[in-house]
Amino acid sequence: MDLELAGKVAIVTGASKGIGRAIAETLASEGMKLVLAARSRDLLEQIASGLKTECLVHAADLREPAAATALVTAAEKRFGKLDLLVNNAGATKRGDFLTLTDEDWTDGFALKFFGAMRLCRAAWPLLKASQGAIVNIVGVGGRTGSAEFGIGGSVNAALLNLTKVLADRGVNDGVRVNAINPGTIATDRLQVRIRNFAQEQGIDEAEAARRMPRAMGVARFGEPAEIAEAVAYLSSARASYLQGAILDVDGGLTRTL
Repeated sequence: MDLELAGKVAIVTGASKGIGRAIAETLASEGMKLVLAARSRDLLEQIASGLKTECLVHAADLREPAAATALVTAAEKRFGKLDLLVNNAGATKRGDFLTLTDEDWTDGFALKFFGAMRLCRAAWPLLKASQGAIVNIVGVGGRTGSAEFGIGGSVNAALLNLTKVLADRGVNDGVRVNAINPGTIATDRLQVRIRNFAQEQGIDEAEAARRMPRAMGVARFGEPAEIAEAVAYLSSARASYLQGAILDVDGGLTRTL
């Protein structure tokens, strides 16, 4: 299926590994030109070297207030336009609410929420000019709370609301804004959870990886490519009537309305 994305320009944050890397690879396969952002220049350059499209590598810590504007400025200078912003960067600390510190909370919001908010603000004029799109990669914890995910759930809920806010503005400005809530995806971060589950259950990690999805009420873990394919669709004209949509790509994990 031709999504008619060839020649368009996308910024992908958190592009150095996991879901972000899969998004970059999928958009590149559709012919998009890419601006790849993360803190590790070495990893970004390694990824860019394997993509058959024009790429700009931009190493930055998006927790810094000036980083978002610098990233968008670099994209405009290189390509002269912007058609898509994928806010994927950001991980939050799990743990007992009573032991999580103010610093943990501040760091959790700094990248995933404030980094994304600042990028949306900086990129908006270019996206308005191109009638482009924003896709926020958020997470199911923003819809269903759990005791050990207080920071992540709160950050995700805020980003889901921001998605709705910007979608409302986007109706008039011609910018489509949607979000994807990944479920439990097979990335490096998941290995830590599998290891902890194995220790709790007194089993090896291979068996833990088999049992853990069933314990969560899903058939299997998701793959990064499955999130990436959803991003490509939401970025395309085939999704032109989706505005403010929140797509749960989670194997049925979310059972709330």
